[in-house]
Amino acid sequence: MAPAHEWIAILDFGSQYSQLIARRVREQQVYSELVRFDIPAAALAARRPAGIILSGGPASVLEDGAPLCDPALYAQGIPVLGICYGLQMTAKLLGGRVRPGAAREYGPARITVRRPAALFRNLPEGLDVWMSHGDQVAEMPEGFAALAETATCPVAAMGHEGRRIYGLQFHPEVVHTHHGADILRRFLYDVCGCRGDWRMADFIEESVAVVRAKVGDRDVVCGLSGGVDSSVVAALVHRAIGRRLHCIFVDNGLLRAGEAEEVERTFGGAFGMDLRVVRAGPLFFERLRGVTDPEEKRKIIGRAFIDVFSAEARQLGDVPFLAQGTLYPDVIESASPTGGPSATIKSHHNVGGLPPDLHFSLIEPVRDLFKDEVRVLGRALGLPETIVNRQPFPGPGLAVRIIGEVTPDRVALLQQADRRVQEELSRYEGYAGLWQSFAVLLPVRTVGVMGDGRTYDQVVVLRIVESQDGMTADWSRIPYDILGRISSRIINEVPGVNRVVYDISSKPPATIEWE
Repeated sequence: MAPAHEWIAILDFGSQYSQLIARRVREQQVYSELVRFDIPAAALAARRPAGIILSGGPASVLEDGAPLCDPALYAQGIPVLGICYGLQMTAKLLGGRVRPGAAREYGPARITVRRPAALFRNLPEGLDVWMSHGDQVAEMPEGFAALAETATCPVAAMGHEGRRIYGLQFHPEVVHTHHGADILRRFLYDVCGCRGDWRMADFIEESVAVVRAKVGDRDVVCGLSGGVDSSVVAALVHRAIGRRLHCIFVDNGLLRAGEAEEVERTFGGAFGMDLRVVRAGPLFFERLRGVTDPEEKRKIIGRAFIDVFSAEARQLGDVPFLAQGTLYPDVIESASPTGGPSATIKSHHNVGGLPPDLHFSLIEPVRDLFKDEVRVLGRALGLPETIVNRQPFPGPGLAVRIIGEVTPDRVALLQQADRRVQEELSRYEGYAGLWQSFAVLLPVRTVGVMGDGRTYDQVVVLRIVESQDGMTADWSRIPYDILGRISSRIINEVPGVNRVVYDISSKPPATIEWE
């Protein structure tokens, strides 16, 4: 879609926050796209980006084999902004010098702007920013000037205004950097000359056209979970090809209470889609028997899903296309989307590894979007708020919210506990600001007292977080009276639970899900 719009190329050097840069650029109504860090300069220039952003990354430019961009990139006349690792690499490739810092900077820092230049125009002289680096620029390349500094980092920002090449040692893409969006906006509009011509309506129109062109008069199958991602994909593809879309819903027995029935009512009834429901809970429980390792659980569930999905898909005959609700965070946590050097955090459940006889071509229309962008897309497609605002739910379902072995009894217990969480929080005035809220079942028992008797029962954890895109998250400061009501209802109404605790970990260092 980039050729139809002005766009910013983001070279991915393996940062877990590369997608956040793309997200922040799109917030400014400028289309952005991640590309390989080692793309040849001529090939990138041929695609005519309005600007280039070099992401951060886990490597050091001082290491042998450190990932580097094509040095010719800086000679194309295209504006460049290097962030963290991107700054240090720019300094090194253009003749400057990088060295290990005398003091590392991780977390909040305060920079002093010495030369406002284009990036800091009309911003305060002192800015609170987020740092994450051990190396720093010791000598700038010829023609560059230091734009900002900290007490321990003399080159917190640098720039060559004539060549329109800039670098920031801090991360403007994270919310912890005050005025980070303003700095990026100045790069996009003042340096790159962007007009801001990208809107979600454009995305729908172009995606529908792409699907129609790719599919022609053939059919598409979609694995529908009822979550916002697959729902939006189904609505988008349905708009493009109508009844030639066939949705398969696999009830794996690991869903939230009443969810399978709701999916059936909504999509098979209200939306009038061709929906095929497969009740496969017993198969999943049989394969999960005795398994406690979280990654093995994910793999077992993934394989079982493929078996069930494949069997149902074969009944459709020769359907050449498969639509999936893959998002940017799914891609970055499973592997780098551009072949870059980022590391796997956890496997994501999606329709991959299908049998050889099912030769699907993938259709992933929201692969480049974040969750909040998908919600905007859903509204633009006319989906009801009950679906658009549905909180993220993991593909393996409650299996990754049950620590230890997954059994029908433990799933039933967690379903009932989680239902109390959802019922109480749905009445909370701050519910719309929550990213996810759910219960987790631990593999431990604790002593309690109910009536005149001693109990030795299960522990449930409440996990309630706030986030903009799922890449980072903070635990929600829910009022104590609401937490108290949730705890009281679970303990009094769900047999087998005598203790409820609250998880106050942020991401990072924790993840949102427990497994």
